[in-house]
Amino acid sequence: MSSNNITTVRQHLLDTLADLRNRETPMDIDRARAVADVARVLVDSAKVEVDYLKATGANVADFFEGEKPAEDQTKLPAGITGVTRHLIR
Repeated sequence: MSSNNITTVRQHLLDTLADLRNRETPMDIDRARAVADVARVLVDSAKVEVDYLKATGANVADFFEGEKPAEDQTKLPAGITGVTRHLIR
């Protein structure tokens, strides 16, 4: 299952760049432009979300969160003693 967050956007952009640079079968320029345009809209919407968080004093934005682990996967892996979570303020 894929997650829909800023990491996904970055990965798609990096994949598009790799496809553009492929000398044997490069991606069509118009398609790459379309991918970049959609990514730009997603990034702009994330900026709006950050502005909303600042204005409301909230500290969690779903767009920046990865997939949430299932209840039975919340135990820390061996060797990990804790997790520090940084929040946008």
